[in-house]
Order: sequence, then structure tokens, then C-alpha cells
Amino acid sequence: MAETYDSLTESVRIAMVGKYVGLTDSYLSVVKALLHACVARSLKPSIDWIAASDLEDESAKSTPEAHAAAWKTLKSAACILVPGGFGDRGVRGMMLAAKYARENSVPYLGICLGMQISVIEFARSVLGWERANSVEFDAQTPNPVVIFMPEGSRTHMGSTMRLGSRRTLLQTSDCITSKLYGNSEYVDERHRHRYEVNPDVIGTLEEAGLQFVGKDESGKRMEILELPSHPFYVGVQFHPEFKSRPVRPSALFLGLILAATGKLEAYISRQNGN
Repeated sequence: MAETYDSLTESVRIAMVGKYVGLTDSYLSVVKALLHACVARSLKPSIDWIAASDLEDESAKSTPEAHAAAWKTLKSAACILVPGGFGDRGVRGMMLAAKYARENSVPYLGICLGMQISVIEFARSVLGWERANSVEFDAQTPNPVVIFMPEGSRTHMGSTMRLGSRRTLLQTSDCITSKLYGNSEYVDERHRHRYEVNPDVIGTLEEAGLQFVGKDESGKRMEILELPSHPFYVGVQFHPEFKSRPVRPSALFLGLILAATGKLEAYISRQNGN
């Protein structure tokens, strides 16, 4: 793989919008998964690191140069990825990145928090729920679209995180995710989170166009979302980067790179024998 990488001449620009800038332990597995997917397509990943807080309106006043640079970088990227994380730092900036991707047909992959961000942004912008939020960030929100869904006790933080490999059932074969996973009826991916999309608002979100194409075996935990009207707008509650390997890239990371280079449709068509 090292020899193959050294011989590559073309690259793809990927905007990584997170709480931090640069390669940290939090993002290492995501960067590796991007590398695996890019090399599989004979590309080098050109990752543009964007601190989510630099995209926020407050940054335009306090650090205007950083704000302008962040938006210029975001708008020049071929695709946008919002990784997982905890806490409210940079959340508004992540929502702006998700909104930009949604409204401008830029390929988007949201992982864990990145999926939750896309739900909050959609609820605010499309449904008009201006104070829609996760209870992690606003316990008093009148529209809790992301809520605490522990594995065990609701009063103790210990043993409440959803961890390890869990099964996700694909709700339809007519979605990008199913096709990228080889038309499988289910996928087993690793999890690491406490908050999830509120099942009480799923009907309203889907009526507005956001589709939850993957759910857990109970049907109450939303695992994968897509925006059918968009070339590639995918959010997953699990962490697909954890199972990515050099010669077996994550299906969703591969899909992101394919979409960024305008080759997703042809790839899916070939995979399905058309």
C-alpha cells in the first residue's frame, strides 16, 4: 500500500469540520479510513482541517480572518465530513457546515455527533423548529430531537454508553447505504455514544424528506439517515471508521469519496450488475 500511495498523483479535497484542528487521537481512525477509501480509488486524501467554531457568527466578530478562511476552505472542498465528539464546543459551526452541504448538494458524511448535528439543523431549517436541539446541549429545548438513550441506568453515567458492535437493519434496498454495503439486509458496526435521535420525531422528519434507512432491531434507535433528494447526504450513529482496513475500506467512506469525485452512480451501477 505504501508503494501504491507514493505513486498517486491526483487528490481529493475533504473538509473535516470538528472541535479541533489537525490530527488528534480523536480523529486518527477517521483519517485512516479516509486514506483507505482514497487509495482504493487511486487518490490521495487532501484533508482541510476546519475548527467548527471558526464557522460561527461569533467568530466573524472576534476573529474575522479565521472566520473568512474557514468558510473559504469549506466552500472549496469536494466533500464535507463531520466526525463524532462530545460537548457543545463548535456545535453551531457544525450545523452551518451541514446546512451548507445540504443546500449546495455537497457530499456529506456525519458520524455519531455529525449525524445528530444534521438532524438538529434539518429540524431548525426545514421544519422551522428554531430551538430544536440535543438535550446534551440544551436540557430545556422545546424540541428535543436528540435525547439521552442509555443502555442501562438513567441516573448514573456508568454503563449507560452504547458500546461495541451492534446490528443495524436496512429498512429499504433502495438507498445509497444499502447499495454501498452490497445490498445487505443488515450491517454490524461499532458504537460509542449516549445520545440518539428522538424516536418521537421520526415521523415528522420523514414527512419533511429526511429518511431513516437504518434502525436497530427494536426499531427505536435510528442508525442511518439519508436525504434522497441529495447526491450523498448520509449520517450514521455508529463509527464505520473503526472497521476500515487498508484493503477493505469502509463502504460509507468509499461512498463519500466516490460522490466527491462524481463517480458514485457509476460505481453503484457496476456493483449491482447494470
